[in-house]
Amino acid sequence: MKSSLVAISAAVVVGTLVTGLRDRAALQERFGLASGAKPAPELMMVGRIKPTEVPAADPDFNVQTVADRIEAITSSPPSEPVTVEPKTAAPQPEAQQPAAPQTAAQPTPVTPPIVSEPPAQQQAAAQPQPAVDESALRYFASRGDKVRLQAEISRLQALYPNWVPPADPLAVPQNGDKQLEAMWKLYSDSRYAELRKAIADRQATDAGWQPPADLLDRLDVAEARARLVNASDLKQYATVVDIGAATPSLLTCSEVDVLWRVAEAFIHTKRAQRGQDAYTYILKNCTNPAERQATVEKASTLLGYQPMQALLALEKPAADGSKEFDAIRDNLARRFMAEGNEDPNLAVAPDYVARIEKLVGTEGLASDALLLGWYQLRRNNDADAEKWFRAARAKEDSAIASQGLALALIARKAPVEAEDVMFRWRADSEDATATYLAATANVMALQPPADLSEDVLHRIAVEVIARKYVPTAQQFGWYARSLNQFQTAARWFETALAWKPDDEPSAYGLVVTREQLGDRKGVRDIQQAWVGRSARIANLEDTSSQAMNAVTSPLEKGEATPQQPASRPSTLPPQRPVADEPHPVERRTEVRPGSEAAVRPSKPAMQTVTIERGPRQTRGCSTTLDAGQLSPADALSRGWCLMDINRPMEAIAA
Repeated sequence: MKSSLVAISAAVVVGTLVTGLRDRAALQERFGLASGAKPAPELMMVGRIKPTEVPAADPDFNVQTVADRIEAITSSPPSEPVTVEPKTAAPQPEAQQPAAPQTAAQPTPVTPPIVSEPPAQQQAAAQPQPAVDESALRYFASRGDKVRLQAEISRLQALYPNWVPPADPLAVPQNGDKQLEAMWKLYSDSRYAELRKAIADRQATDAGWQPPADLLDRLDVAEARARLVNASDLKQYATVVDIGAATPSLLTCSEVDVLWRVAEAFIHTKRAQRGQDAYTYILKNCTNPAERQATVEKASTLLGYQPMQALLALEKPAADGSKEFDAIRDNLARRFMAEGNEDPNLAVAPDYVARIEKLVGTEGLASDALLLGWYQLRRNNDADAEKWFRAARAKEDSAIASQGLALALIARKAPVEAEDVMFRWRADSEDATATYLAATANVMALQPPADLSEDVLHRIAVEVIARKYVPTAQQFGWYARSLNQFQTAARWFETALAWKPDDEPSAYGLVVTREQLGDRKGVRDIQQAWVGRSARIANLEDTSSQAMNAVTSPLEKGEATPQQPASRPSTLPPQRPVADEPHPVERRTEVRPGSEAAVRPSKPAMQTVTIERGPRQTRGCSTTLDAGQLSPADALSRGWCLMDINRPMEAIAA
């Protein structure tokens, strides 16, 4: 009885399968396999009919399995097998087939399906995720290259938003393709040309092989990065911008060095705002603390004070209440103060000024005191400037500190000390020389005349004649007039005119002196030479009757005296090279008869000054002597004598 039931059951199963093959639509409807899309191959349909014991996802299940299980249950001999002709993959109009005998206990095996599709409901519920090539992750992890590993993770996350990085990149299955592994190694070693050749060689020998798209993409980006870095190193900034624009995948936080280079290229191609935007992107989006700090440091060398304040506003607070850029704030303050030294109109925030003042006390660097000195001097705060320059010289006596102090001293009408401060450094640089000569002009223009030692007068005269410095030569002429040495004064004025024939103040001094000496012809010669160029020379009154010990400034007669600058040099803070500095606006000094050579532009005119010292005695100097055998006083006296007889070159030697 039991055997009969088993045989009947087997016959029913086989019959059902045959019927299903004949009426596919009915079978689909019964098992919920109907699809509105293109009908699946019938072999695949048969493959979906599975007993409950077999997992639904097993692609190897077929009707033979059913038969084997039935045969295991019954021991009756198998009947004549039922042959099931498999259909072709493409559905065809179906013809009615005669029913096969159902006496067989074991049906003919059915070919298993080639592809086992998920049920339609599951296919609609979840779209298949694209395959993600994680081989680069495993390779970089195996080499301990954390930087490239993180960059690869960031890149894959950007390409596949739903992709989740593996917890252990080393667990990613190793690529069995040894040649491909070798290619990844070439990529990791930045041997891009060799990698290109390896790819081409393999494609030549294996026409069916294609390199992974991920490898090609990464190679393209790596080569673009190499070209960008090379262009940046060669200062080909336009090329840097072009490559960056063509390769946006490089402009991410994982390529912060590229972002720095692109920002620099923008600034050097006169697109500073775009460069600032690149730095802003980093500070808004990137989180690496060291890279953020380096971004601010790099930006501070390229951007001005105001754009830097906008970047610093993106600073993040630290957990302890400090700010993330506190470690570099001292250097930022120094940078901003140096910029303030270049631009007198730039108002640096008081916090930065106070920070540098504090650093002078704590670190004691002369360079910090110099920053403060130049900053105050540029803003005409001469007393503060003098204080900081003296502090700098106390820590380290240098040409730049002495130069700043000399300018501050000239500003407060102490040119004698300024000359003494700068004499040691007078030949250190062009600026140092200019500062020293400006000090000498102001010394010789003091009213009342300074009581200078013969050593000081001698060294000033030597430098002035050696440098052919007109302002001080002219002031020597007025200085000699104040001592009633009119012949000497005339020689100094003539010397100044020889160096600068269009120097009107020297010409005026000479014509006044010649008139007082009674040299009518000399007066007419000068007036003719300056006709149409100087009204005060043309309209000069007869001054020969004036007392020889009185000198009247032409300003008392309402005559305009042209300004003669005792030029202020282009002084620069020590942190900046001279070639990079703009020429600052000089404070013009007005060097004129009976007036003080001042540093500020507007000074009251000096009035008539009566000189109480008598004229120097006539000295004999017509014979040739070795000045080295004379005492300093005698040598200086001989020098003045030689100037009186128009022998200035011998006067220098004396």
